This record gives sequence, structure tokens and C-alpha cells, in this order.
Amino acid sequence: MTRRGALLFAAMCVIWGVPYLMIRVAVRELEPAVLVFGRTALGALLLTPLAAWRGELRPLVRRWAPLCAYTAVEVALPWLLLARAETKLSSSLTGLLIAAVPLVGAVVVTLTGERERQGGRRWLGLLIGIAGVGALVGLDVGQVDVLAVVEVGLVAVGYAVGPIILTRSLSDLPALGVVAASLLLSAIAYAPVAAFQWPAATPSGRVLLSVVGLAVVCTALAFLVFFALIAEVGPVRATVITYVNPAVAAVLGVLVLDEHVSAGMAVGFALILAGSVLATGAGPEPVAEP
Repeated sequence: MTRRGALLFAAMCVIWGVPYLMIRVAVRELEPAVLVFGRTALGALLLTPLAAWRGELRPLVRRWAPLCAYTAVEVALPWLLLARAETKLSSSLTGLLIAAVPLVGAVVVTLTGERERQGGRRWLGLLIGIAGVGALVGLDVGQVDVLAVVEVGLVAVGYAVGPIILTRSLSDLPALGVVAASLLLSAIAYAPVAAFQWPAATPSGRVLLSVVGLAVVCTALAFLVFFALIAEVGPVRATVITYVNPAVAAVLGVLVLDEHVSAGMAVGFALILAGSVLATGAGPEPVAEP
């Protein structure tokens, strides 16, 4: 890997490990729908003009149906569920649970026959990963909200299904156009709900900075850096950040929010990581940031 590739990789590991912390801070004063609207609206405001200037929006019109499906499972629903879950879960636990995305992707790909099954290696990885999820949640069962865990599980499913839609129906379209359009569609969808749930008082500076950080750094800048990383090192090596982001989220949760990482979380994450490597073969399934 070149020096530029290493720098881009390190940047993405941090950038997509930070959102869990910012979401946790923001939902203390904002409704989840308002947070999603703020993040997608600001992100769309930054990326849509660039995509339009590059002529990357017009080709999307003929693929509106898969684009809407991709937007729903990759952006609109997962970001709402993440925000809802983090009203009850720590950012550390949420980030570690998202580490199961490659496992879910392996299951979806196997069941849909997208690629040849890898036999015992894949199933062993899935079993180890499932044990890891069980350890992540089960060893701290008295302290975990079950509904919130289910919501994060649905996020993992969305993050696993989204790339499949992208590969099958949108892979020949401009990537920046797809991202900008997804953010714009999500912002339009959440605008009426956000208007109804808008806070009566101005949120604190910490919350406002979190929303701006989510939109500017973790969304707009992140996708631009990710595209550059893919161009530099290739799509397979680029998606290895999937394995690093949750650890970054856990560390930030401990250092910034004084969250506690239990033995169950440590053991569970290690098992999920090992299971993901086995289940996905040479590399992780392409997945997107929360």
C-alpha cells in the first residue's frame, strides 16, 4: 500500500468510527428523525451541487426504483434506527454490534446465491460470529435493552442488503451521484417529520457540532475520501475498514463519554471479528458507514 493509500485508510477508519459517538451526543437533545434530517440535508447541500456540476444526477432518473430501495436500506432507515438505538445503548456497544455487518452480508449472499458458497469455512465463521453476538449481548444481559439491540440488528441487515442492490442495479452509475441523490431523497422524506418534532429550544453547542460533524465529516467528506481510497487501493482492500471502525467507536466511547467496555463486549467483538474473516473469505463484504 502506498503512503497516500495508508493515509486515506487511516482517515476512513477514524471518520467512520466517529459517528456512533456523535449520534449518542446528539440524541440527548434531538429526536432521531430530526437528527437524520439534519445530517442528510446538510450532506445533500454539500454533495448535490458537486454531483450536478459533474453531470452525475441525470443518469439516475432511469433507475429510480432501485435507487429508492438502496436509499431506504442504506441511509434512511438505518440512520433512524441507529439514532433510536443510541438513546438506550452506549456508542461503544452500538459500534461493536455493527461489526456483525460482514456476517449478515455473508448470510444474505449465501442465501441469494450471489456467489459460490465457501463450504465449511463460511459456516464455521458464521457460527463463531453468532457466538460473538451472543457474548456481546448475553454476558451483559441485565444491562442491555433488547429492542435497541434488535434495531441495531436491522441496521446490520440494511447495511448488508444495500451493497447487493448497488452491485446488481446501480454499479454502472456515478457513485457520487448515487450518494448525493440518496441523501437528498432521505432529507425530503424526513422533512415533514422533522418539522413536527423540531426542538422548542435551540440545542446546545455540543449537539449542534455533532450534527454538523455527522453531515460534513462523517458523510460528505467521508464519501469523497472513500472514493479516493477505492481508487488508490481497490474496493476489496478498502472495505477492510469495516473491521476497524467498531474498535475506534469503542475507544472513543470510553475516552470521550466515559463509557464502560465490559468483558462480554471485548470477547464478543473478538469472536465477531474472527467469524467475519472466516465467513467472508479473502475480505469483508462491501458495506457502508452508519
